[in-house]
Amino acid sequence: MATTTVRDFLVDRSDLARCELRETSLAPDSLEPGQVLLRVDRFAFTANNITYAAMGEAMHYWRFFPAREGWGIVPVWGFAEVQASRCEGVETGERFYGYYPMSTHLLVTPVQVKEGGFVDGTAHRRQLPIIYNQYLRCTRDPLYSQSSEALQMLLRPLFTTSFLLDDFFADNRFFEAECLVLTSASSKTAIGMAYLLHHERVRRDRQCEIVGLTSPGHRAFVEDLGCYDRVLDYGQVAELDAGTPTATVDFAGNGELLGRLHTHLAPQLRFSCLVGAAHWDQRRGLPKELPGPAPQLFFAPAQAEHRLKEWGGAVFQQRLAECWQAFLGFAGQWLLVEQGAGADAVEGVYREMLTGRASPQAGHILSLAVDPSR
Repeated sequence: MATTTVRDFLVDRSDLARCELRETSLAPDSLEPGQVLLRVDRFAFTANNITYAAMGEAMHYWRFFPAREGWGIVPVWGFAEVQASRCEGVETGERFYGYYPMSTHLLVTPVQVKEGGFVDGTAHRRQLPIIYNQYLRCTRDPLYSQSSEALQMLLRPLFTTSFLLDDFFADNRFFEAECLVLTSASSKTAIGMAYLLHHERVRRDRQCEIVGLTSPGHRAFVEDLGCYDRVLDYGQVAELDAGTPTATVDFAGNGELLGRLHTHLAPQLRFSCLVGAAHWDQRRGLPKELPGPAPQLFFAPAQAEHRLKEWGGAVFQQRLAECWQAFLGFAGQWLLVEQGAGADAVEGVYREMLTGRASPQAGHILSLAVDPSR
């Protein structure tokens, strides 16, 4: 079999604005017994991937797809096809959804091979959260449809986090808050959470006002979504009622903003939840001492494992699938999918997302497998 060119998009772990493309060669016929070579077809890129990079050290995201010293490969969600296989139960040409590097290929060692897919048992991934190591066989995935591949790549991992966040707050009776404030309200994970809070409101015995905080330029878009009760821009924090028991869910990662929220809401701030880092370059602006409760980092895999043990896998997947199908119809009304191929297109979207200039309505589907310039 001919040699395969592998292309990796690398970023400097100490300076996320530095990036480069690296090419290496791999011979598919050199696979060891049990290994599978996946050819990454397409992947989604959102602000969530910037969070993976910004929190790469703290949350071990750089460990999934190791690169040379000082550099990292940002994880993405997408689809790949089996180019070569020496693993029984995984056939050449099969298509899998999962967690991939910003690359053209991924070498895996499947374990727990079942009808629905497999887990990558490569040595360096064994101690990492299993939710990121699962690869779902498209022909057996109940959430898969070829027509909705783009939405699945863009929204499924984010919506899973939204689903788990909504469940976490409901499970804790919203920490007795009467108002939930979501920062970076135009981000897709925040929209997913706001949608679920709004959608599930009728059946829950606790009602909370859902307030979105966003930039002035995104305010009209967020208001038009209809899933927030009230939308304010970042300069209007003082308009929040400091006398109302409140919880904050910070998707922005902006330390200065979080400091203002804590200072203003401290008398009745019941819980401060950190989720993402959309404004990754401003995370160090967090004051050394914050009034009110210490911010708590939400780790989605921990909540997933908690519910999997309590509900069982079948019930968990059923509940997630029901919410997902409803959300798909909602998302299809506002999400605009944009396609891009090649190193230049990937770098352009990466830099746009890194600087926070991307439109909240845009959903980027990318590929390094095809470069029209070559």
